[in-house]
Amino acid sequence: MTTPVVRPAATGHPGYNITASASPDVVEEARRITRQAMGAWGLDRQAETAALLISELATNAITHTPSPRIRIIVSRPTPTCVRLAVVDKAPRRLPHLRPADTAAESGRGLRLIAAFADRWGYDLLGPTHSPSGKCCWAELHADADGVQ
Repeated sequence: MTTPVVRPAATGHPGYNITASASPDVVEEARRITRQAMGAWGLDRQAETAALLISELATNAITHTPSPRIRIIVSRPTPTCVRLAVVDKAPRRLPHLRPADTAAESGRGLRLIAAFADRWGYDLLGPTHSPSGKCCWAELHADADGVQ
């Protein structure tokens, strides 16, 4: 795995992102920067939930798209919102909830995201007539010091 470059957001609220090879190794790195960001924002109580969400988003991109690289984004677009996102180059491979198969070893990622995130979805990137990728995201209400 190549060493990912971590870059803080240039404008707005602080944020972090890395672009790395779409390999299983990047999932742990995504969890690490997510925990670091949550700690920097004083959101330690929600760090493990955020780490779970980013790992499911990253795993889905790695497993279900042919993208050679993905981008992991951890941002705080408002003081009360944390956004976790993964960008890939497969705009036609859209996320969708599948029926739960209790016997299957996989296939529950989006159900976990739907259960733990306050909101989730995806955005197509690029021109409407020919998107170049997509950004799958999940949002958490920022609950500093346990106060909502």
